[in-house]
Amino acid sequence: MKAVVITEQGAAPRSVDIAKPQPGAGEVLVKVRASSINGFDTAVVAGYLAAMMEHRYPVVLGKDFAGTVEAVGAGVTRFAVGDTVFGVVTKAFLGDGGFGEYVTVPQAIGIAKLPDGVDVNVAGALGLAGTAAVDALDAVAPRAGETVLISGATGGVGAIAVQYAAAAGATVIATAKPGAETEFVRGLGAHTVVDHTGDLPAQVRAASPAGVDAVLHLAGDSATLITLLTEKGRIASTLGPVEHPASTAVMATPTETTLDRLAGDLAAGRLTVPVAGTYSLDEVPAAFADFAGGTLGKISITVA
Repeated sequence: MKAVVITEQGAAPRSVDIAKPQPGAGEVLVKVRASSINGFDTAVVAGYLAAMMEHRYPVVLGKDFAGTVEAVGAGVTRFAVGDTVFGVVTKAFLGDGGFGEYVTVPQAIGIAKLPDGVDVNVAGALGLAGTAAVDALDAVAPRAGETVLISGATGGVGAIAVQYAAAAGATVIATAKPGAETEFVRGLGAHTVVDHTGDLPAQVRAASPAGVDAVLHLAGDSATLITLLTEKGRIASTLGPVEHPASTAVMATPTETTLDRLAGDLAAGRLTVPVAGTYSLDEVPAAFADFAGGTLGKISITVA
């Protein structure tokens, strides 16, 4: 099968032909139709995870996937051949990924059925970003009437978090540059937009003089963001631990419950997944370059 891989530490991603995987016990073989680029993928390519996770080369990149069940391994009961599914490749090692024509994933975590009518290409950009957004918001649990600052609102995780925070009844302050970025986050439900390239604290204090009740730290300086919290404020970070008594370091965990929620909200029109651009497998190197330059929402990869 065709896949985009790194063949060794420090190697650039490239498209190669590798053996088609076969599902083991408890695994599902998915014929992948779509995926997307996440910050996790850029971290793998940069070598940041070399000392943290086993790498089984060639490492197929891509955490997200959406497609059709091609085969199932022994003991699989949740899925059958022909099911349309999506999710996040969740294994204890790096090696299998969504930037390939097929991928095997455990039925226990990281995979869910897609409701009828959901665009598979959109679902391929939902899994990891959607899970991170849900988990981060669950960590700070914003209530109706509270104020939430989302730092990094224009990215894939932020775009989904803005929608969910607004739907929960919170007043959402989102970071974005003036112009297209501001219009983008306002369109997702942000009530106030602050320019992170300017005096961020002054802008946030002007919008919420008493401070904010919760912060999602998806980008920016956590030390600055902490100063904007109320006395009982909470902060959740997808970028690592933050020194604050009411902080949570979020490691996205794509459980069946979370993925079902995301798929259901997508099907019902309660959630949108903004896609800034779509690339083929052969165009993945260019997609990585565009991702590094910053995007409004997600970059999708069409596999088949």
